[in-house]
Amino acid sequence: MSAKTATKRTRSRRGEGDKLREEILEATERLLIRTGSVEAVSVRDIAEEVGCTPPSIYLHFDDKNALVFAVCERIFEALEAVALAATEGVDDPVEAVRACGRAYVRFGLDHPEQYRIMFMSRAQDSISPLLLERLKQASGFGLVVERAQRCVDAGMFPAEDAFFLACGLWSAVHGITSLLIAKPWFPWPEVERLIDHCIDTHVLGLATRGSAT
Repeated sequence: MSAKTATKRTRSRRGEGDKLREEILEATERLLIRTGSVEAVSVRDIAEEVGCTPPSIYLHFDDKNALVFAVCERIFEALEAVALAATEGVDDPVEAVRACGRAYVRFGLDHPEQYRIMFMSRAQDSISPLLLERLKQASGFGLVVERAQRCVDAGMFPAEDAFFLACGLWSAVHGITSLLIAKPWFPWPEVERLIDHCIDTHVLGLATRGSAT
């Protein structure tokens, strides 16, 4: 046991397993944010935070990697919901890509520790290929691919593979997001203007190539 004394959790009644699972996820996310490190959080730490035993956690998750994945999946779902809301009612395919990019960056800046967990940690290194495939689907990346494909179909982006284009778009928004989170002390210019500049430079570059074909 750590020096911190956990409050012992009341044993769940029959049918309350979902409640315990949710408590485990919430506790894991709190610990990841508090420590800023996946490696620093153990299953025993999580059990103490919840007030249960480690075997209780293994009833819901195969191992720590599966638990961290589940935390990321929940955050990804929130990110995807924000991106969908940002593009709702936007008919112009290129403007929809811009709106999606701005929503992505804003989500990261509003949830910096969660963003670190999702995109700036090495927790995924030992996650199985099956979980990685599920993560790709849950992350909302498919939404970016879909938006890129619309631009290709409309002749606004070059006729290239939409997955390839989406990876380039992701690289652009992740770059500015991670820099703003990791280097807050840097004398950045006006942040919103910088975000728009980075997104527009990439998107307009693709649009220029698209119009030239």
